[in-house]
Amino acid sequence: MDVQKYLEENPVIKKIAAKEETAWINPYLLASDMTDAMCQLVVSDADIEDAGERLKRFASFIRTAFPETEETGGLIESPLAEIPAMQKKLEETYGCRIPGRLLLKMDSHLAIAGSIKARGGIYEVLKHAEDLALAAGKLHVEDDYTKLAEPDMRAFFAQYTVQVGSTGNLGLSIGIMSAALGFKVKVHMSADARQWKKDLLRSKGVEVIEYEDDYSKAVAEGRKNSDLDPMSYFVDDEKSVNLFLGYAVAAKRLKKQLDEMQITVDENHPLIVYIPAGVGGAPGGVAYGLKRIFKDHVHCFFTEPVMCPSVLLGVATQRFEEANVHDFGISGMTEADGLACASPSGFVTRIMTNQLSGEFTVADAKLYDYLRLLNDTEQIRIEPSSCAAFAGPCGLLHYEDSLGYCESHGLTEETLGQSVQIAWATGGRLVPEEIWDDYLEKHL
Repeated sequence: MDVQKYLEENPVIKKIAAKEETAWINPYLLASDMTDAMCQLVVSDADIEDAGERLKRFASFIRTAFPETEETGGLIESPLAEIPAMQKKLEETYGCRIPGRLLLKMDSHLAIAGSIKARGGIYEVLKHAEDLALAAGKLHVEDDYTKLAEPDMRAFFAQYTVQVGSTGNLGLSIGIMSAALGFKVKVHMSADARQWKKDLLRSKGVEVIEYEDDYSKAVAEGRKNSDLDPMSYFVDDEKSVNLFLGYAVAAKRLKKQLDEMQITVDENHPLIVYIPAGVGGAPGGVAYGLKRIFKDHVHCFFTEPVMCPSVLLGVATQRFEEANVHDFGISGMTEADGLACASPSGFVTRIMTNQLSGEFTVADAKLYDYLRLLNDTEQIRIEPSSCAAFAGPCGLLHYEDSLGYCESHGLTEETLGQSVQIAWATGGRLVPEEIWDDYLEKHL
């Protein structure tokens, strides 16, 4: 890769390489009517609908295996909360202007796995389990899926192994659900993974294999390990369509929540969403689903730490999975452990090339500042990786490039005043109390 060429030709990439906070606006974004047919060839609306129906079939099993989902009838869904006190405090603290209403999509509080990975990760495990059980004649789609909790079904799944490479949260979702079904589970974890996440997995009977290298190495080793075992299934965060589908289901559910809050999304009432990105699978799936529903009335931005903006580099250079932050002199070491992926998903960066509005990068120190502000103003706790989302609403009207985006996409003073901006909180529910104490006291 000719890094010098990108640095000379693109001033934003030069800022990225200098590890400066900035906004990058995607020059490859196309109007929805130009991408609809192309998108249907990759992941269709019918595929997303099918994924949603599958999750409904499993609801009775989930309700049985995880009593905390009783209230939602076995569906794994998170609250959508308005956070006006946080909105006001961000404006006061950073001298920024955040028009419209600021909401928090609390995937940080999803049942079972406590992160956005509970969507895609759990979905892929459930689909794999269904595929195996249907093929063996042990399950029919008309059955009550509660039967999956019975001892003979657990014994059936115990013949099989599920493996995944992870920085933490995907490993938790895969490990917890696989173990609940009876699978043997191996989670290959990178050096960035928090110790408490490894400990929690081991307490569930999951085998945790640790690496001194980064996320890409953990994924490569996990894939290789799984390939050697014909009874093993590898959940591939870099390439999986099933993970992507599990995340995409979130969009229809968000629309229902917006409808219940009597929030309109149209040309005069835009929806602006900011989602933290690591390898790209979760934010890519969610953003894709939102674009399928709201078309050009939703503007999807990813947020990444200045120390690991791999998705931004993958799309901006159009080198996709071949882009690596190390090539640009960036360490990839960040406090946002869930976002510490040096190279992005090739599948996601390709599919989002024409769908993503842009990206905002954020310094690690601000992650803890945002964390404290949210705790103080709204009494809501989300982990540092999640807090990257707030770089979006703070940055939208701050950078010249993002101001230009607003001007060229009809985001006028009037429409922004009628907008809804959503910061997507990606994890936090399972963080131990003593770790919260560390987070709240940490200053960089």
